[in-house]
Amino acid sequence: MKRLLTAISLLALTSLPALADPVKIGMITTLSGPPGYLGEQIRDGFQLAVEKEGGKLGGVDVEVVVEDDGLKPGNGLQIADKFMNEEGIKLITGIVFSNVAGAAVPEIVDNGAIYISPNAGPSNLAGASCNKNYFVVSWQNDALHEATGVAAKKLGYKTAVALAPNYQAGKDSIAGFKREFGGEVTEIYTALDQTDFASEMAQIRAAAPDVVFQFHPGGLGIAFLKQYQQAGLLGQIPMVLSEPSLDSVILGAVGDAAIGIKGTTHWAADFDNEASKELVSAWKAKYPDRPLTTYGQQGYDTARLIASAFAKTGGVDDMDALQAALKEANFDSTRGNFAFGNNQHPVQDWFLTEVVAGADGKPEIKTVEKLREAAGDIYAAECKM
Repeated sequence: MKRLLTAISLLALTSLPALADPVKIGMITTLSGPPGYLGEQIRDGFQLAVEKEGGKLGGVDVEVVVEDDGLKPGNGLQIADKFMNEEGIKLITGIVFSNVAGAAVPEIVDNGAIYISPNAGPSNLAGASCNKNYFVVSWQNDALHEATGVAAKKLGYKTAVALAPNYQAGKDSIAGFKREFGGEVTEIYTALDQTDFASEMAQIRAAAPDVVFQFHPGGLGIAFLKQYQQAGLLGQIPMVLSEPSLDSVILGAVGDAAIGIKGTTHWAADFDNEASKELVSAWKAKYPDRPLTTYGQQGYDTARLIASAFAKTGGVDDMDALQAALKEANFDSTRGNFAFGNNQHPVQDWFLTEVVAGADGKPEIKTVEKLREAAGDIYAAECKM
């Protein structure tokens, strides 16, 4: 009798459905060097959304596999190949820089996987080379800086010096700024790994523009602002900056000298909507000694987008269904209004900001007013999907 019960028990156990493995999400991002905190913020914002659901997104168990690209396009491509061909990953995210995206994204989407960008939005992937498996949650590169051009024009400036690193995102940044600024612009291109801007400071001083626009994310932005201050230019020639050049980490490094600088953004920590307030509260609880930047916000929103799609598809088994669910963007974005255009890049609002002294006396970013409403990008017209 005991043997019979044991046999029945074993039969019952073997007939139970096997527990499904978690869906792997690959994250290729920059975690080392001066811009390493950008990738850390994206990673940690994404993971915060996963933790909020107890290790799930949209009710689906997930495993986030993270690797550092070191800001090298070749590394990004190798990691993408490894994710897809060795680990069977069908959904990838995380890339910070457009040169890495340029190398890895075509390989990803051409192999039938889906890539969702939490940051880089290069122009060459937004128009004729758009792809049904390519989504951008942050912004298209030009549109990001078009808002700054709108701000500089609104503030009454007529001449500008515009500086950016000589790579795709840098070229897009100056093109976007010029498109909406409309005034006279002197362009200066720097190296992507440059930290000494003495020559550029001399060129700005000689040009004597009404305003300076510069796009230098991460550690480059810290170095540029500090040297701009040390050169005595901060009190002479005002700056209007896009969000990558004016995040909370940069403010902490520059200190009081940043007070008064105007900027533009698609999101700030003072936004008064429930999704944003929930993120800010969760970040403060998890990382009390680390400021939240737009990179963390973008990582979080990327995860919430995936959660909204997984809630419909149950995972990645049906890639066509997943692509359709992602395109709906049926989630509450921390930025408020959010939708995808026909090229699967954001249609969203843009805001003017100013660096002010906070209640603790430290510089913080304050939202001043809305500059653009439901703005997409100019490349969407070239996208045929």
